[in-house]
Amino acid sequence: MIGWAITFLIVALIAAVLGFGGVAGTAIEIAKIIFFVAIVLFLISAVVALMRGRSPPSIP
Repeated sequence: MIGWAITFLIVALIAAVLGFGGVAGTAIEIAKIIFFVAIVLFLISAVVALMRGRSPPSIP
């Protein structure tokens, strides 16, 4: 997901340089949304991994 956010950021920068303000604004908003969704999913994944923990291996 971070790759998609970076892609939209690059598209926004290129569009801004070429003078396409509407396209650049839309692309940067999409990039921000994707970035924050990726961060939230990462945090949820990290919390779930910490809550599950690892059980010690059983010794027969």
